[in-house]
Amino acid sequence: MAKYVGAIDQGTTSSRFILFDKDGKIVAVDQREHEQINPKAGWVEHDASEIWRRTREVIGGALARYDARAGDIEAIGITNQRESTVVWERESGKPIHNSIVWQDTRTDQLVRELAGEAGLDRLRDRVGLPLSTYFSGPKVAWLLENVDGARERAENGELAFGTMDTWLLWNLTGGVKGGIHATDVTNASRTMLMDLESLDWHEPSLELMGIPRAMLPEIRSSSEVYGEASGTAVGGRPIAGILGDQQAALFGQTCFARGEAKNTYGTGSFLLLNTGEQIVRSQKLLTTLGSKLGDGRPTYVLEGSIAVTGALIQWLRDRLKLIESAPEVEDLARTVEDNGGVYFVPAFSGLFAPYWRDDARGVIVGLTAYANQGHIARAALEATAWQSREVVDEANAVADVPLSELKVDGGMTTNELLMQFQADVLGVPVVRPAVTETTALGAAFAAGLAVGFWSDQDELRERWSEDKRWEPEMEESVREHEYGQWKKAVTRSFDWVEQE
Repeated sequence: MAKYVGAIDQGTTSSRFILFDKDGKIVAVDQREHEQINPKAGWVEHDASEIWRRTREVIGGALARYDARAGDIEAIGITNQRESTVVWERESGKPIHNSIVWQDTRTDQLVRELAGEAGLDRLRDRVGLPLSTYFSGPKVAWLLENVDGARERAENGELAFGTMDTWLLWNLTGGVKGGIHATDVTNASRTMLMDLESLDWHEPSLELMGIPRAMLPEIRSSSEVYGEASGTAVGGRPIAGILGDQQAALFGQTCFARGEAKNTYGTGSFLLLNTGEQIVRSQKLLTTLGSKLGDGRPTYVLEGSIAVTGALIQWLRDRLKLIESAPEVEDLARTVEDNGGVYFVPAFSGLFAPYWRDDARGVIVGLTAYANQGHIARAALEATAWQSREVVDEANAVADVPLSELKVDGGMTTNELLMQFQADVLGVPVVRPAVTETTALGAAFAAGLAVGFWSDQDELRERWSEDKRWEPEMEESVREHEYGQWKKAVTRSFDWVEQE
């Protein structure tokens, strides 16, 4: 029997290939960055062909590093930056344009036109998402309008659309020589084009955005054998799992039951709450797919997207020069006992969940002559925890499954002051896993389940292990008073940008 499951982790700045053993431990990893292309202000692109090259390189690199062979791998999973959009020629395999990345805002005017008098929520009841530059559908519509001949070629079936999972799957399974053109339910649910209930493409959305069905991939489950790899160092091995990155992190944290949640702390933060087989709709959070295992029933999640968390610490380092490296923020924050009444709302380009205010801008409030660098550093860390508290409150309110603990992952979880404060303001334990690469682990888990490397979700829970747990220590009266002050600070960020 093969000894490992591999995971391709295709992210916004780099691609990695990680080998996991039966215990869910990392045995080998290789990583390569790719170019960030910014043709204009607000435009963010990637060269999809470069990403495919980097993917082949990291697969070979990880195998070489551990002296492993393709036959040692039972299956391969894919996890990916969500929403980023690729359109390519079926005959040549060449993209017709650079990939438009999830952060890109070029479709802002198009989104307003699509909203019309019906508003940004005109599709939300069926697809779970508001009209936004964030999602794939408007990006596809932009490409069809702005690349010469693209619409006609798409209608004739000459072009294929996919998010990064689809692009990699197609190439891994043969590309122009019979590559599989498919995606999974989690990635499809981030396009604004999939019906949450039928798990099929939503015709009214396609009609609204002018997207021909002929260019769309088949929607399949998150855990099944899609096809065999060919033309790479893992030729002949089954590709058997696909999950968008945040859903993969939820799966890697083994949050399989209704009411279980994880929060990933990166540039921004993403809280996902499992709502089981129930579709829970919210005007403040996103409703999306959590996973679907083979022929099983789909699970759904509520997602709270926070724009700025880790990016605020980078700002303190790069702009204010308060620290020389990100980890130093904890030491600086510990030079004071509390925030000294200072609150920092990092609405650098507006606020995401639960406010969705693009007129907001960042504010530091509560300053007195007593405040110093330590107070600002502490307020910056606390901003991450308070924003997460707001998202958790909204999820608890609409899902009616009160959070009993929060599993955490991402770079900021090494900051123990932040993790303790997060537990304090939520009033529930915060738990960090032993294997912090939960996104790649989730993709590996999905692939391994499909081929019997792991038997079921109970076995996956056994493979997951806890590294550290923080219990809440703050008195409830103090917590709620401080939360009230935070809420007051948030209102000071509103209405800063005057709408034309």
